[in-house]
Amino acid sequence: MKEEEEIKRFVKKRYAEIASKDRSCSPSCYSLDIGEEAKTIGYSKEEITSIPPEAAVMGLGCGNPTALAGLKDGETVLDLGSGGGLDAFLAAQKVGENGHVIGVDMTEEMVEMARQTANRYGYKNVEFRIGEIENLPIEDNSIDMIISNCVINLSPDKLATYKEAFRVLKPGGRMFISDLVTKGELPEDIKRSFDAWAECIAGALERQEYLGTIKKGGFRNVNVLAESLFCESGMDDRLKGRIISIKVKAYK
Repeated sequence: MKEEEEIKRFVKKRYAEIASKDRSCSPSCYSLDIGEEAKTIGYSKEEITSIPPEAAVMGLGCGNPTALAGLKDGETVLDLGSGGGLDAFLAAQKVGENGHVIGVDMTEEMVEMARQTANRYGYKNVEFRIGEIENLPIEDNSIDMIISNCVINLSPDKLATYKEAFRVLKPGGRMFISDLVTKGELPEDIKRSFDAWAECIAGALERQEYLGTIKKGGFRNVNVLAESLFCESGMDDRLKGRIISIKVKAYK
């Protein structure tokens, strides 16, 4: 438990620094401009240009969870680890003025930035709450769709996170997650590295263990919709070929 709290404090501090410096928090290692990088992980140019630039510059994660989520007008959406709000703002466009999007993030600086952006650009159907994804500030059975982009790997207790996700979803609700997993076990020194945790690497589970954790959380019909090798530029040689980006859909 002490180690888990230390990991959270380190990750929170790192992302607070990112927010204060207004630079990308994406774990991506592509040396591309924002538009080209967006294409490589599933965002269209139209999507990126349709949202506030302050949200896009904060990072693209490892996939676009709204692309295949099938969001519908009037739905209530929860974004786990919403950061600067990129995916929350995209979801807000899809659910329309009758829908509602809630972003939850444990970093106060990120939440404040997202709130300011929402106010500045007149988003009325989006709100951002401070909270941990292992203990969501959300009512039971209140959410139609959960999305998350390269965040759950940062949690030191993924089973608790998925149990919380299951709790807040309505019966029949869906979850669409983009995240990083591994092919085989990571070296022990990397798993113990706080820097590697903050870079979305150390906390990544082996692929089958990750999918099994979702099922243990209560979810059914857990399916991998897409997967690809995560980029390797600048990566520790021991990790090359072992970090995978996946898109998973599951139901309550």
